Amino acid sequence: MADALFFKKHGPYALGRLAEIASADLTDDKGADVEIEDVAALNKAESGHLTFLDNVKYREELAASNASACILRPDMVEHLPEGMIGLLSGSPYKAFALIAQTFYPQEPSKGHIDKAAHIASGAVIGDNVTVEAGAVIESGAEVDKDSIVEAGAVIKEHVKIGAHCRIGANAVISHAVIGNHVNIYRGCCIGQDGFGFAMDADGFTKVPQLGKVIIEDHAEIGANTTIDRGSMQDTVIGAGTWLDNLVQIGHNVKMGRNCVMVAQSGISGSTTLGDFVVVAGQVGIAGHLNIGSGARIAAKSGVMRDIGPGEEHMGYPSVPIKSFMRQIATLNKMIKRDKSKD
Repeated sequence: MADALFFKKHGPYALGRLAEIASADLTDDKGADVEIEDVAALNKAESGHLTFLDNVKYREELAASNASACILRPDMVEHLPEGMIGLLSGSPYKAFALIAQTFYPQEPSKGHIDKAAHIASGAVIGDNVTVEAGAVIESGAEVDKDSIVEAGAVIKEHVKIGAHCRIGANAVISHAVIGNHVNIYRGCCIGQDGFGFAMDADGFTKVPQLGKVIIEDHAEIGANTTIDRGSMQDTVIGAGTWLDNLVQIGHNVKMGRNCVMVAQSGISGSTTLGDFVVVAGQVGIAGHLNIGSGARIAAKSGVMRDIGPGEEHMGYPSVPIKSFMRQIATLNKMIKRDKSKD
């Protein structure tokens, strides 16, 4: 259960209303009027709580749960304890997420500009924008309606922030155009120089980075993630893409829609990702590559060549997962054979 010190709970809600929100079907229509006070995990839930089961290995916890209702798949309804009402859904985790958002929605902007915020006279601030203490918004910057700029964040000149955005504390944004409903978490650095230089016997000569960063609608940028602006082109993060904490995006990278990139991964400059690409943790992707839509890259992989649409890669250097598994199987056979000779 959520700690009331940190999370403001809404409700209660009738179970029938929650079923509508989650597009789920009740196992007992008589339960539509049952009031649900909160959401909780299987092993923590009490009477008046709603929980969920998405993995059959937790069926014993469901059997012992005191929850009033549980979201589960139709093929798991046999595990529902007597007296507990089921909400049947093909995607219980998503259904639970929608209901949990109902009880604990993201707090909207209150339209308060703190006296300790620093807003230049040439900045444009939309209706109902919140700017917390110590935040800096420079001349020519625009922050659209219902957005929140948290304490200590810096919005450099001429940056454009869309509506319903949240800019986390101590984030720094320059040379960027941000869409609507974008969450940029605490400590992010967006729009700084890309890592571009010419190198010869005399040392390094910096190449001016003359592009910007474009982050499209409904993107999520995790804490302490860095996105370099482009050199002669723009760096683009596609609509609905989610970046985890501690991700590095190099200059000129173009990510498609609804990609996922997990913590401590990085993409070198001028690489392009299609839509719905999944990059697991601690993956390194070299520059000037093309990663096709729907590709999936396993954790700790090193990508050094193009990956086609829908391909799954693993290893360092990365290869198709089936090839990687064959390599491991062959290596194990060689080790066993050598041991047998000892």
